[in-house]
Formats: sequence, C-alpha cells, structure tokens
Amino acid sequence: MLNIFIDKIRLLFLKERKSYLCFYKLLGFYPKNIKIYQQALLHKSSSIKAGKSILNNERLEFLGDAILDAIVADIVYQRFKGKSEGFLTNTRSKIVQRETLNRLAVQIGLDKLIKYTTRQASHNSYMCGNAFEALIGAIYLDKGYEVCKTFVEKRIINRYINLERVSRKEVNFKSKLIEWGQKNKFIITFDLTEQSLDEEQNPIFTTQVIVEQIPGGKGKGYSKKESQQEAAHETLNKIGHDPLFIEAIFSAKNEREAKEDASSFYQEDNINDVSSTSEEMEDAIIEHYEDTERIIATAEEEAFNSEKESNE
Repeated sequence: MLNIFIDKIRLLFLKERKSYLCFYKLLGFYPKNIKIYQQALLHKSSSIKAGKSILNNERLEFLGDAILDAIVADIVYQRFKGKSEGFLTNTRSKIVQRETLNRLAVQIGLDKLIKYTTRQASHNSYMCGNAFEALIGAIYLDKGYEVCKTFVEKRIINRYINLERVSRKEVNFKSKLIEWGQKNKFIITFDLTEQSLDEEQNPIFTTQVIVEQIPGGKGKGYSKKESQQEAAHETLNKIGHDPLFIEAIFSAKNEREAKEDASSFYQEDNINDVSSTSEEMEDAIIEHYEDTERIIATAEEEAFNSEKESNE
C-alpha cells in the first residue's frame, strides 16, 4: 500500500505521466522502467534504432515465452494437486497456445497499444499473442518473478480463464504443432506411411511427421486424423525433451535457408546479367544503325560529287 502511495506521488513529477497511467490501468501497478514496457509493444515492423541496436519486442517475446510457461506450470501444479504430468502439460499447453494468448491480449486491450505498420497487421495473426509474451518479459525484468506471477494469476487467469473447463478441453496437437512451425518458420509435413487392418479388419493408419526433412513423431489411429494427432503429440514431446532432435531440425532449417538465400542471390545476379546483356545489344544496334547511316551519307556525297564533276 505504501509503495502504491509513493508511486502516485512520484507520478506527479514524471514527464510521461499519461503513459504511466495507461500501463497502471493495464497492469495494476506503476512501472519502474517504462521504457521496457514501451519496447514490449513495439512490433518489428516499427523497429527503431538505438545506437548500433535495433529496438523491437522480439527479445522480450523470447523471454516472456519462457517465463509464462514457468508461471502457468507453477499455477497449474498448485491448482491440480495429484494430477499426472501428462494432464498438467496438456492443461498448460492449452493456456499458452497462440490462439489463447491472442484472445487474452484483445481482452485486456493490449491490441490497441501495439505499434505496428498497417500492412504488417493484415497477415500477422500472432502479433497480439507475441506482444502479450513480450509484456510478460517486461514485467519480469522490471518487477521480478513474484509480481509477474501475481499479474498472470489475478489479472489474467482468474478473470479470463476457467481452469477446470480448460483442463477438460481436448488439445488439438496438430494445430499446435503447425502453429509452432509457422511461428518459428519450420517446414512441417504429415506423411501417411502405412495403412493396415487390425484383427477385426478395421483400418489402421500410420502417420509420420517430418520437420525440415527430419523424421519426428509417429502415430497410429483408426482414422487419418487420429494418427496425425498422435504423431503431432509425439513430435511436440520431442521438441520439448529431445535436444538431439532440436539440434537436427534447426541445423536442417539453417541449411535450407542458406540455400534459399544463395538461390535468391543467383537469380538476382542473372537478372542483372540479362539487364547488362540487353543494354549491350541495344548499344550494338544503335552503333550498327549509326554506321549504316554514315555509309549511306558517304555514298550519297560521293555520288553527288561525281555527278557534279561530270557536269563541269
């Protein structure tokens, strides 16, 4: 209580009073370092230069993603005592998935505060959720873990999320994996590798997930959808717990992007070559035209002089 009173007095002498009040309404407390929160709302499309650095919310988003995972795991662990690790993991996944974070960002009014270009907003479905994670990162840096946890629990989960209902909701692992791939720019495919029959002649489908040409999880089911869900679930587990798999897919992704960059550069170079060749051909045509004109003019002059001499 005393801290809030002190913050209010301090607010009277601050230049960015309006901005502080805006964040107070959003957070329930006054920021110490308002610059961090302003950066959390700065989308990369509106990046600004600060010396040799480029400022936007991507680094805070990275930090906030990890902190939010830890906080939600902490809350879920305390709320669902005696539940299995799998249950806790699934419940946490449903809370921190991009669709939920986008919705929460809109509900607390964060979407109206993000700075971005209009063009970027038209095709970036993760912008609000990313800014929400960046905000969590800013709170953690400015106030620490406990204040950050209090914010998430009291102002987010208690107000906008029914944990009991969320825990019973089925996870769409395929959508979650695709969302992860899009956010991190990985190429992911679902390959149907086998179709067979069980003892009662019911069809069984086997799906293999491929991430950047690296085999991921494999799943079986009595429908293609079921096998894809199982394969996606196993792949997400590998992403979370298998460092060798993570290293392999990142290496493959980097190699693909390097080839794409090289190909793009080669095509650009070819375009320049074609342009140069076209210019050279144009110059040759002009030169040829000028030579022809000169020859004709010379011939006409000689003919005129010859005719003149004969008349004389």
